[in-house]
Amino acid sequence: MFNTVIDFRDILPQIILASDLQAPPTQPEVCTQQAMWCSRVALRQLQRATVKPLILARAPAGFIQRDTSTLPRVYITRQIPPEGLRILHESGQVQFELWDSDDVPVPRKELLQKVKGVDALLCVLTEKIDAELLDAAGSNLKVLSTMSVGFDHLSLEELKRRGIRVGYTPDVLTDAVAELTVALLLATSRRLIEATHEAKTGGWGTWRTLWLCGHELANSTVGIFGLGRIGVAIAERLAPFKVKKFLYTDMGPRPDLASQINAEYVSFDELAKQSDFLLACCALTPETNKICNKNLFSKMKTNSIFINTSRGGVVNQEDLYEALATNQIAGAGLDVTVPEPLPTDHPLFTLKNCVILPHIASASYSTRNSMSSLAANNLLLGLRREPMIKELKL
Repeated sequence: MFNTVIDFRDILPQIILASDLQAPPTQPEVCTQQAMWCSRVALRQLQRATVKPLILARAPAGFIQRDTSTLPRVYITRQIPPEGLRILHESGQVQFELWDSDDVPVPRKELLQKVKGVDALLCVLTEKIDAELLDAAGSNLKVLSTMSVGFDHLSLEELKRRGIRVGYTPDVLTDAVAELTVALLLATSRRLIEATHEAKTGGWGTWRTLWLCGHELANSTVGIFGLGRIGVAIAERLAPFKVKKFLYTDMGPRPDLASQINAEYVSFDELAKQSDFLLACCALTPETNKICNKNLFSKMKTNSIFINTSRGGVVNQEDLYEALATNQIAGAGLDVTVPEPLPTDHPLFTLKNCVILPHIASASYSTRNSMSSLAANNLLLGLRREPMIKELKL
């Protein structure tokens, strides 16, 4: 019931800009939605790189446009933000069908049916792209574009073996993720969620000297596990809080990035021992799977704060629960978990010193629009056999 078939003749004024064949919509609600979604300043860099649309001559009155059935077929697994749909629509280069919902993921059985014979697939991180799906799609599938910076939902070896090109969306979400990480760190270390609950439920009584005291960033040591663009952006935002020292651990020293924030490379054990705030910003790989476990938490300071905005799989959640419940560490802030959504009866939700968010690090209007724009451009360039703006080298 959610599938929608679209070709370049269709007009979707409720979610995309009107074409030359239709007067611009005037309904206030349409204008409001477009204003919310389309932050032109944030998208300016991507728009410079936008694939040049196919130029179509204006058709005379009564002219029947050509059959579009020969255009490459694309399936989109989610109702992506409208900037990406606009780019695909106005390109005139593809016919596409989408699962027209942002609330309910496309059922696996439905997905396996819909990808049959498609030339390209635009997905999000909730869809597992594995051998089963690629077999169902068949040999026509040559391009996969994921609207995500992470790619642990993709079977990269299968994609490589079949010669399928893969586009993804790094960089455009760096600022949003860095901002959210700082917000989560502050909410956790200064116990803001707990304090809000006390204010709402009558726990706010007379002023007390140590009630709801937290931990400051000033004069602290911040450790970053996985120093990439996001790690650097986080450190740049934390520096004005008078952080004393930045440390980092990665597969090896990264002097070019570290020099931007004056960070010191240390071992994983030293990162745990020295950090007052330890931030997981790494990719999920076989090497990092559940690497934040009892061994790490046992080495951390009892007043330290652990933050994860990378992938839930890098944390052993049972070990984290034990460390928090026994006050082995002071607190944890998580934007990612395993599974997602985390069941409401999960033990971590019972802890006052654990703040859990529903994977919203990139959730700003401009960032999500930029991600959909980049994903659409990657897909079109891939179909044209041209270099993608951001392509995974398999």
